[in-house]
Amino acid sequence: MEAINSWLGITASGPGFLVLVLAVGAAVYFFAYGVSLLVAGATDPVRRRLAEVTASSQESRGSRTFDLGWLVSPLAKYVVPKASAERASTQANLVQAGFRSPQALRNFYGLKAILAIAFPAVLLLVARWLPELSTNAIIFMGVLGAFIGVRLPDRVLEHLRQRRIKRLRNGLPDALDLLVVCVESGLGLAPAIERVAKELEFSHTDLAQELSLVNAEMRAGVERQVALRNLAGRSGVDDINGLVGLLVQTIRFGTSVAEALRVYSEEFRDKRMQKAEEQAAKIGTKMIFPLVSCLFPSFFLVAVGPAILRIIAAFKQM
Repeated sequence: MEAINSWLGITASGPGFLVLVLAVGAAVYFFAYGVSLLVAGATDPVRRRLAEVTASSQESRGSRTFDLGWLVSPLAKYVVPKASAERASTQANLVQAGFRSPQALRNFYGLKAILAIAFPAVLLLVARWLPELSTNAIIFMGVLGAFIGVRLPDRVLEHLRQRRIKRLRNGLPDALDLLVVCVESGLGLAPAIERVAKELEFSHTDLAQELSLVNAEMRAGVERQVALRNLAGRSGVDDINGLVGLLVQTIRFGTSVAEALRVYSEEFRDKRMQKAEEQAAKIGTKMIFPLVSCLFPSFFLVAVGPAILRIIAAFKQM
């Protein structure tokens, strides 16, 4: 402190020293006050609850969104395919992977075009530091990079789609049991779906979002059969397709929804048990290749190795 005072030309008895002390004290006070506000905001239950509600409302509008409009808009009319069948197939895969944005199709093909240009450019840039490469090798690397750039988004999209389908399939048994309980307790189909969506909000988020979207479509005036068929198209799960077909048929003929759901639940449980038994029966066959490649060589090494060493030693003594 004395060094600072001497450097600033302030004496301990002068008014400048008092101003300096007050300034340092004010700075420390405001710093401590700001830190306390940050800590209070992070631990405040009201703020935390508002953040959770905001996050859940954003997730309900769509699980995944990505926007490359500023980059692909000029190329949109060139990269998006003209065939309606291909566009419909890609759009269905995007929806089943969780991308519901209207710009998802355009962004997907724009990303493919960007990667098809970027990968060969990077490979050609790297080839400048490899003078031993021939021209044919460089051309091959460029073509290979373009092919990888075109096919890589398809593989990633299929991987994301299969992962989401697996999550939906894993959450279906719990949703079906809860739906049976809700319907048998006297709730209608729409309130039962809403209740199940709330119960599965944290354990099976993807399925809860799909059920919430079905309920939202019903509230907006869409017919129940159409809303349920939309659920089957968005999910891509065969078991959900079967459930939707059962519910549509039940609504059309006016039969008991609770009885139909109970029967389907029992059949679905039996189907799961049969699938588990089928997977268990395949274990013996699948274990042959690891045993042959990993266990048998070590077994023969331990069992036959000492005898081989003795034979080698006997031949050396001859």
